[in-house]
Amino acid sequence: MGKHRTHLVWDWNGTLLDDISAVIGATNAAFAEIGLEPITLEQYREMYCVPIPRFYERLTGRLPSDAEWEVMDEIFHRHYSEHRLGCGLTQGVEELLAEWRRAGRSQSLLSMYGHEELVPVVRGYGIEDHFIRVDGRTGPSGGTKALHMERHISALRGVVDPERTVVIGDAADDALAAAHVGARAVLYTGGSHSRASLEAVGDGVPVVDSLEEAVDAALRFV
Repeated sequence: MGKHRTHLVWDWNGTLLDDISAVIGATNAAFAEIGLEPITLEQYREMYCVPIPRFYERLTGRLPSDAEWEVMDEIFHRHYSEHRLGCGLTQGVEELLAEWRRAGRSQSLLSMYGHEELVPVVRGYGIEDHFIRVDGRTGPSGGTKALHMERHISALRGVVDPERTVVIGDAADDALAAAHVGARAVLYTGGSHSRASLEAVGDGVPVVDSLEEAVDAALRFV
């Protein structure tokens, strides 16, 4: 299954999980604790980038020290865990995942959310069985997705073909991670980036406004 069909690698935060409100809420709660002014959703989407310390540099005018980054990261995740409880899956996700599975195609999930936290959260939303593999970030937070994608695809060797794989995510970094393993990408505007930021990725990466459009674009690729 999957080897001769399109395989999807889904992103989690801002893609399958509609949590951008929780991210903004946690960011501003963390900022308040360290004396920074709150930001709007529009500001976040215009300025967001990875590695995350660079994002904070854009917001504050300087790169945080390693010690400051550890404090900021801990505060953010503490607040995010509280805000996430009010978030649901992006509209139509359950049916999209079920339809893809019924068609005999494979799909997996790769997130930069910590692995130990991710797995029970995905299970709690009742969609874990749709994926042949669920991987979250291992190691320090704040980095890029490319090496995690490499490990994810390597673990699926013999089951999926990178050239027939499409990554669906909400960040420019998802497209970079896809290119790193020889896969394609489709970028969704409902999460962390503005449309203009996503369109700036270029290289034939489609930018779409719904996950249904993302799946349609993936099928046209391969």
